[in-house]
Amino acid sequence: MNKFAHLLLFLLFTCATALSQEVVEVAQINITGNKRTKTKIIEREITFTVGDRLAKEQLAEILERSQQNIQNTGLFIKTEVDTVFTGMQVIVNFSVSETWYIYPFPIFEFADRNFNVWWQEQNRSLERVNFGVRGVHLNLTGHRDKLKLTVQDGYTKKYELDYFFPGVNKAQTLGVFANVFFSRQREIAHITQANKLEFFNFDEEFQLRRFRIGGGLSYRPGFYTSQTYKLTYSDNAISDEVAFLENPEYFLNNSSTQRHFTLEYNFTFDNRDIKPFPLSGRLFSATVQKDGLGLFNDVDALKTVLTYQHYFPFTEKISLALIGSAKINILRHKQPYTHVSSIGWGDDVLTGYELFVVDGLDHGYIKSAFRFQLLNREFDWGKLMFIRQFRQMPLKVYFVINNDIGYINAPFYDHYGTFNNQSLWGGGLGLHFVVYFDKVIEIEYNINKFGDRGLFLSFDFSL
Repeated sequence: MNKFAHLLLFLLFTCATALSQEVVEVAQINITGNKRTKTKIIEREITFTVGDRLAKEQLAEILERSQQNIQNTGLFIKTEVDTVFTGMQVIVNFSVSETWYIYPFPIFEFADRNFNVWWQEQNRSLERVNFGVRGVHLNLTGHRDKLKLTVQDGYTKKYELDYFFPGVNKAQTLGVFANVFFSRQREIAHITQANKLEFFNFDEEFQLRRFRIGGGLSYRPGFYTSQTYKLTYSDNAISDEVAFLENPEYFLNNSSTQRHFTLEYNFTFDNRDIKPFPLSGRLFSATVQKDGLGLFNDVDALKTVLTYQHYFPFTEKISLALIGSAKINILRHKQPYTHVSSIGWGDDVLTGYELFVVDGLDHGYIKSAFRFQLLNREFDWGKLMFIRQFRQMPLKVYFVINNDIGYINAPFYDHYGTFNNQSLWGGGLGLHFVVYFDKVIEIEYNINKFGDRGLFLSFDFSL
């Protein structure tokens, strides 16, 4: 059979396949339930428009993806979708239940890196807590714009104002954000010894003062890719005791002040299904950050951070999470103590190392979590819950097996501990609770390479 015959058969097969797929036209899209949220904010997350022709066999998947996009805005407790077919046309109805947007609540939180450090190493000291008032509005004008105001006393005295408006143009692709921050505290984590933070306290004098102001632009042309451009000015100061006696490397060269501009660029691709606790999808993030733009000589650092996450749903109840991250400092000279944090902060925590920090110029790690769903129910609190939006409480419970490996490169900082410049491993078992779609509580029993083990609690109630 010659090449022409092969081509003819291929074209016939392709045409037959296309004709066999039943196509429906989107005749109408209806959105109900949104009282404060502008309809265009919800329409922005729907992956199709009126007039689109969709393969009927793929319609359920397309609708689910749009439903997840709407839910991932964080504006709704529940999003439901149904369809009405009229011949070869379909009417799509989205129904949303808005969450509670205003959170004026008192602050009572731990000043340490996490609950476990406060509970086990700081002896549950009430002197190491912060208290105050935080006001958060998740949807200030109905455009998904978020305003945060913090007035905090206690261990760390902090004042912060943060605002983000995600869609300033008609296409809702361009956003703006701004932040101003001031804090001071009488105790400072001034150095790392044996991979534990050491603290210096002098009640008569503040040991650390921080001021930061910044802003930037965000760009989100589609559904799953976004970019941010950020410029920040920082002005920090420590006491002379810390600068000259406790840790001359804190700002380097016995300096008690540090000023610098920071220019940061980030690119993110994120098509995860449920962002607070993903079960399928991927995330890729690349960040380039330059600290010090030549106006001051206090800091000169350039780093890039790459993160990749992949979530595999094997069945409705069984899934696997794989997370990899790498930080590389492009400028290889010695950096201040403030710029060498690697493992132990934020999301960069390895299983079994919850009580430790590991400093270095570079790091890389791979984390895996095998999850099995034990419970998926919705509880009705009725009138016991005075906030109407929270009366229906979705709850999911997962049994989790963790296994992490990592490496931290520290060419200048091996005197801060022994965990750097060698391979690390940690693992454990746990239960993860997902409440109201986006609140996560984790209870785990973990162990690390060096035999340290224990029961650890963590939670993410971030707004």
